[in-house]
Amino acid sequence: MKMTREIFEDYKKKKKKKGVSNFYGFDTFLDPGCPITLMGAFRDNIRYFLQECAEIEEYTVEGMPVWCTFLVHKKKGIVIPLYTIEENVKSSVRTYCDHCRCAGWSHHLVSKRKYHLIIPADSEWKKHLDDGVFDDQAHILHGLIHSNGYGHLISLNGIEGGSKFLCGREVMDLWDRICTNFRVRKITVEDVSKKHLMDLRLLYGVAYGHTWFGRWGYKFSHGSFGIMEHNYEKAIEMLSSIELDHVIDDFRATNRSNVMKQMIVCYRDLSNTPLITIRDLLRFMLAVKSCISFKKEPHVAAPVVRSCSSRYLMRSAAPNKSAEKEKSVRYRKFSNVAASLDSRWPVRRLEYTAEVIVDALREKREENRFGSCGMSRQEARDAARLHIGDTGLIDYVLKSMNNVIVGGYVVRRAVNRVTRVLEYTIQELRNCDQPEQEKLPEPVQDYDANPGSDVYTDVLFLNNNLLLSFAESDVLSLAVRTVLDSKQFLKEWPFTDDPDDTMFRFICCVLPSSLGLEAVFTKGFLPGELVEVPLHSTIGDLKIAIESAMRDTYCIMDNLMVTDIAGMEQMGDNEVLFGIIESGSELWVRGLGLDLDSELRNEGGSDNWTVNCRCGARDDDGERMVACDICEIWQHTRCCGIEDSEAVPSLFVCEACSISLAPPRAQTSFEFGHYGSAAPVPLESHFGMDMIY
Repeated sequence: MKMTREIFEDYKKKKKKKGVSNFYGFDTFLDPGCPITLMGAFRDNIRYFLQECAEIEEYTVEGMPVWCTFLVHKKKGIVIPLYTIEENVKSSVRTYCDHCRCAGWSHHLVSKRKYHLIIPADSEWKKHLDDGVFDDQAHILHGLIHSNGYGHLISLNGIEGGSKFLCGREVMDLWDRICTNFRVRKITVEDVSKKHLMDLRLLYGVAYGHTWFGRWGYKFSHGSFGIMEHNYEKAIEMLSSIELDHVIDDFRATNRSNVMKQMIVCYRDLSNTPLITIRDLLRFMLAVKSCISFKKEPHVAAPVVRSCSSRYLMRSAAPNKSAEKEKSVRYRKFSNVAASLDSRWPVRRLEYTAEVIVDALREKREENRFGSCGMSRQEARDAARLHIGDTGLIDYVLKSMNNVIVGGYVVRRAVNRVTRVLEYTIQELRNCDQPEQEKLPEPVQDYDANPGSDVYTDVLFLNNNLLLSFAESDVLSLAVRTVLDSKQFLKEWPFTDDPDDTMFRFICCVLPSSLGLEAVFTKGFLPGELVEVPLHSTIGDLKIAIESAMRDTYCIMDNLMVTDIAGMEQMGDNEVLFGIIESGSELWVRGLGLDLDSELRNEGGSDNWTVNCRCGARDDDGERMVACDICEIWQHTRCCGIEDSEAVPSLFVCEACSISLAPPRAQTSFEFGHYGSAAPVPLESHFGMDMIY
């Protein structure tokens, strides 16, 4: 615990100088009233928290202020740093939010500030955060919350993710207390977690009816490929209700018949309650496994969470890494990395963008043979923009470029030891270590254990041979795919009016018929903002408070002037609110002064793109997409018959445009609207649903 003692010593020195205390108990931090009680909107609560419970650091990250709060875990004898970084959108290179885009919030207005709450990996607790902190996927916790109270859980790593001290359940408990106490509105998480090659959203979904995050109230938000909530629920119900006796009968003609029967009989004998369905069996096995794991190791491992936009990123090299460690790094071909990314851009565009960046780096190296040959993220971005207009594409590729091979060069990303700025550099491949073969998941060996002797092996056997491979019927196969394609989950903290006799609280929304916002509302209504005023306030005071809240939150509302409040148009500004309206009501307002020409309008970006896929998707869901070169409408590559392992053709024309260019001589009987004859099998014939998948 040398590191813990050093942290304590540093804290004592700071406390003597500044007389502040920012050490709190890990298990009770942000319980109700501990250490503070927050009653207002998130935008105000986070500021009060930083003022009362955090200490500003002496350094910045990309020019952004950093605060630190220390959490003491008494049972384990450790001190954990919780960092808060305030990102000002107007001065940030990450103007838009990829997480909002994938979560279905691309229509949200761009918030002025984002707050990153980060607990670094154990080995980083004594170090300063560097400029690559936002791309680092090794953090124990990384959450992002916009100033309007909407946010995302980007990464969470417990024991399974490399932490030596904290299990995922502890970290998730802390994150839930943070969100609850700060009074956030909604938080999303993309669950792509695996454990020993098993997709946990499928395993936990069948066993418990919800994902691992469901323990904290996260529910289905939306699925990829047009999957709706009722599709997901029906698929879970179908898979979990398969009877074990039917499984034994169906396996009778296979070479795994004896193993499957012995396994089911074994766990039925161990259980005190009848095991009838697959859900009963898996739930019992996971309970037994948890008991065994608890006896061996007091920390329960948690799944590793990865964000939609950067889950494949490699960690930035730290400035104090030894040369020996740098030489041990494996290099991957960028073409392979691009093919594995869940991107709305085709692989060919990702590869072309990477080549443009490498060309810029090569030119910089030739111009500065005796100086610095690296380029900062902004410099590389500006150079690429001379050839590519899509800044979102450039940022996406830059995030993925570290220890990758492009052409005959290796691209590395590291912090310059002199300038302390994150830089991209290139080196000819012949001067580097030869790239090692990428490690592929080892195939699961044939089951050779005795049922009941190793619960983990038994669960893995059922996952691979029952859930994934046994689905001989189209119905079960489709149900499994539906669950695996459901990755976006969300928790909402509903607005409640606190029993406070001194304040009025309202949720204030902007009407689409005012301010020229009709185009903004095409993909959904904007979230309302919490506004508080004293009981003696007038209608005029309320308008001023609404203006202040909106101006403080959104980039395009700097000059907002509220003209009317729906239902109060005939009342004067001097009318007192008391007796006119109830606290806790939702108010709709009209106004003037919005900067609708600003690029900082929607979180989805300023580009005009349209998604209209045959699966029913009408918005970006984070899956790989391709745009038709004629109508420029985006569709999923999978829905167009392009496998994930295949490159997108250099020229792609959707089926509708193909038909319009060369109409068939005779109409077929299989017409499905815009997409002609190539329509997928309707789900309603299997699930009793009313949509086409």
